[in-house]
This record gives sequence, structure tokens and C-alpha cells, in this order.
Amino acid sequence: MPENAAHAALPTAHAHPIPDRHGQNLFTADTELHDLLALYLPEDLRTHMRPHFERLGGLAGGLLDELAGTADRNPPTLKQRTRTGLDEQKVLKHPAYVEMERLALSEFGLAAISHRDETLGWRGKMPPLVKYVLTYLFVQAEFGLCCPVSMTDSLTRTLKKFGNPELVARFLPRLTSLDFDELAQGAMFMTEQAAGSDIAATATMARREADGSWRITGDKWFCSNPDADFAMVLARAEDGEAGMKGVSLFLLPRRLEDGSLNHYRIIRLKDKLGTRSMASGEIRLEGAVAWLVGEEGRGFVQMADMVNNSRLSNGVRAAGLMRRAVAEAEYIASERRAFGRTLDQMPLMQRQLDKLRLPAEQARTMVCQTALALARSDAGEPDAYALLRILTPLIKFRACRDARKVTGDAMEVRGGCGYIEEWSDPRLVRDAHLGSIWEGTSNIVALDVIRAVKREGSLPVLRAHCETLLDDATLAPAFAKALHDSLARAAALAETAAREGGDVLARQAASALYHCTSSIAMAWEASRSGSAARLRWAQLVLLHRVLPRDPLAPDAMPADWNNTAMRTAKAIA
Repeated sequence: MPENAAHAALPTAHAHPIPDRHGQNLFTADTELHDLLALYLPEDLRTHMRPHFERLGGLAGGLLDELAGTADRNPPTLKQRTRTGLDEQKVLKHPAYVEMERLALSEFGLAAISHRDETLGWRGKMPPLVKYVLTYLFVQAEFGLCCPVSMTDSLTRTLKKFGNPELVARFLPRLTSLDFDELAQGAMFMTEQAAGSDIAATATMARREADGSWRITGDKWFCSNPDADFAMVLARAEDGEAGMKGVSLFLLPRRLEDGSLNHYRIIRLKDKLGTRSMASGEIRLEGAVAWLVGEEGRGFVQMADMVNNSRLSNGVRAAGLMRRAVAEAEYIASERRAFGRTLDQMPLMQRQLDKLRLPAEQARTMVCQTALALARSDAGEPDAYALLRILTPLIKFRACRDARKVTGDAMEVRGGCGYIEEWSDPRLVRDAHLGSIWEGTSNIVALDVIRAVKREGSLPVLRAHCETLLDDATLAPAFAKALHDSLARAAALAETAAREGGDVLARQAASALYHCTSSIAMAWEASRSGSAARLRWAQLVLLHRVLPRDPLAPDAMPADWNNTAMRTAKAIA
């Protein structure tokens, strides 16, 4: 056979065999998110924000994703001296990371948006959900930077809430600025080698000065964004009480009024499994100048406000990671052909995708529910704080743990390529593991759920909220009863944990409350939007994550859960 004839006999490839979703707009492609925003945001604000959501969605699916990959491969380094020999430490960041900082902090104002009266052309305060939707889109490309963004937002909130008027007036303008050359970033230096979650063991000391400032001395073990312009620091006053009551909260500037560096050093940067784009380090405070925030001896209570805000952000970021992982898996399954069919036509793959979707959809429903509770709490509505106080650790606990499994299982859908660093999957897996550690490990956060039950009276408020959602939903009576009964059982378990078994039952109770709350909220969303898919996901959450089932029996949805009213609701919508 002639050589050219042999070549002609080879099959022609009409489509690339490895599907690549890069370049897809992550907002416009997410129609389920559009339906949720129609339920949770006022129409005028949703219309105003749509072009901004679309622009960020386009960036997250393209340029921002490229920048994130570059920054991940080129982590920051610590420079100790200037070329003339001056001891002036500086964290050197790759230009890709700096460009992401500009996009997040300046162009989209993610850290300042909750503290400004005008952002992105919208006059008046933005509700928290807008910030979280933007974060949800951003984090699908870049996770690491969202930590400094969250800490800046949370530091600003804590300073406004507890700082004296002079302190607020002095430092707030830079924290709320959108000018990239002027704006300030925040951090919190809390963790010590022997005092992680045990704040009472804090050994860092603070000495009061005659001019009203304080001098801080001690070591902080894990400090993300270590060269931030400002940090909230926990320290013990030299003449203060022992234990928790002796710990106070301080605002620590990176530079002093004369422009020189404050008296603390970055000992080294951490070599981390994930969030490689963003610097984390160890800090040695050597008589650093700082300012007392709020009441002396109330540091833990005040820092807890900042931590809780960061925990909610952790939940949002976990939801974003899961969405990116699921969307990648769905795209691959719809585009990749094997054995004459696309992968998403195969029953086992359909089942696998369902297992990925459930926790991802639960998480973003809980993001919406918690963001609304935060808005209501900040507005001073009765019981709203108690609701927020339990929803926050619930989403931090469960969504962050779910993200670890979802990102790992989604990697498998891509096959061998999913294990290669030039794709997004490995970065998602590495980053997802941090959510369960930052701002409290799973045990600590599950115990905080029980603390909210015991100290804040949050459980009856959560039950009342869920019952209101059920009353407002049109559901098959048998399914509505199953949701109602499961909620009652989960609440009873939480009551038992609060009364006698918190140290043993906290995780079980927290998971039960999360699954019941998210299933009820998803069923409400489905009823209001007419989404048959969302109703099915709500049913699957209850069936697979709450109710007892025989692992050896075939799956079967209870026949009397079929919602004949859903067709009517969809027609009305």
C-alpha cells in the first residue's frame, strides 16, 4: 500500500477526546444558581448585579483560572533584607497573585463590599448574599486569596463593632478603600504552638504604655497573610487575670506612623499542602506596637465574632470548591464518549454524579439561608442572631468536610488526567482539605453547634425557621411528614447532646441538623421555583443522609413522596 494511502486510512478525529471546560462562563452556565438568586435576592438588585456576576463568571472560567494556576505553581517567598543590607522583610508575591488581589480587593471589592455605602454602582448597603455569590464564583478559580479577603472583611467588621471611635476613624478608611494602592489587607494572629483552640493557654504578653498603646511580645505559630497591613492579635495583659479572662484583643499595624516596620518578624513561611498561592507564616512579636480593641479581658468574645464571620466564609468557599468540582465532572461526563455513548448516559456515572451533586447543592442552599440570617441579625431582628449562631458552625462543619470527598471523587471522573497538576482537580483536592482546619477543626466546630444550643437557645429558633419553610412549601404529604419527623429526631439528638453527651454526640447531632435543615430548605426552594431536580435532591438528601436504610437493598424512592403538586407549582411559576 502506498504511504499516502496508509495515512488516508487512519480515522479522522472530529472532536478532542479529552473535554476541556476552560473558557466557559461559570455564572451563565450555572442555571440552578440563577433560579436560587431569583428566590433570595430582590429583583432590582439581581438585575443590577447580573452583569457583574457574568463578568466574574467569565473571568473565573478563563483568565482568573489561569492566574490561579500560575500562582499555585509559583508560591510566595520571604525576602529578609534589601540589597543595601537593611533588615526589611518582605513577602514576594508572583505577579499573577498580585493581579488576583487587584481583581478581588479593588475591582470587585470583596473585602470592603459589606462596609461601604456604594459598591459596583449600587447605592446603599449590599446584603451579605451578594458578597457571598461573588466569593462563590471567585473561589471556583482561586481559593487561597479568599482567605486574606475573608480576614480583611472580618477584621473590618470586628473593628467597627468593638473598636473605640478614634481607632475606627483612624484605620477604617484604608480597610474600606477600593484604591489598590491605598487599600489595606487584614489578618488574625491567634494560633500558638501550645494554644490552638485552647485560647485560655495563650502565652503572648501585652504591656500597657503611657501613650495608651500596648507592646506585644510572643510567638504566633500559624499566621496566614503574615505581611498584612493590619492583624487582630490575642494576647494576655501582664497584669491581667489567668485563663480566658486575661486574654484581650489588639489591632496590630504592619507599619508604624513613621513608615518603619513594626517590631515583629516573620520567622519563616509555611510549606503547605494547599493554598500555595497565599503566604502563611510564623510570627515573632518583639515588643510590637498595638492598640486595644474593645474591653480588656474580653478578647476571646470579641475575636469569636471575627472567627464566626470567617467560619461562614469557609462554608461559602467549600460550596464554591464543590460547585467547581461537580461542574467539571458534569461537563466531562456529557462530552466524553466511550463504548458508543457519552458517560452521562451510563447508569453508574449517573449515580456517581448524583453523589457529587447532593452535598454541593446542600452547601449552596445553606449559604443562601445563612446569608439571609446574617442580614436579619445585623438588622436586629428578633431571634435572627440565635439562628445565625447555629447555622454558621453547621455549614462550617459539614460543608467543609463534604468538600474533601466531593473534590476527590470528582477527580476520578476525569480519569488519569484528573491526577495531573495541569488540570484543576489536584488543586481543588489540596485546597479543600484546609476548610476543616481553618478557624477550628471539625470537633471544635461541632462542639460550637452544641454551645449555640446551650447558651444561645438556638435550637427552637432553628426548628421554628425550618417549620416555617415547610409550611410555606407545597409538598407531597408523606414527604413533608418525613421531613418534619426527621427534624424532630435531629433536634432531640441535639438536645440530648447539649444535656448530657456533647463530647460524644456533637458531630452526629451537627450532621443531623445540617442534613435536615438543608433538605427542608431545598424542598422549599423547589416548591417556590418549580424545580423538579431540586425536589429530587432534597428527597435524596433525606433518603441517603438522614433516614435509616438497608445498604444491601436496591435504592427506591418512596412512592408516596411523589409530588403531584410540583407540576402545579411549576406551571404557576
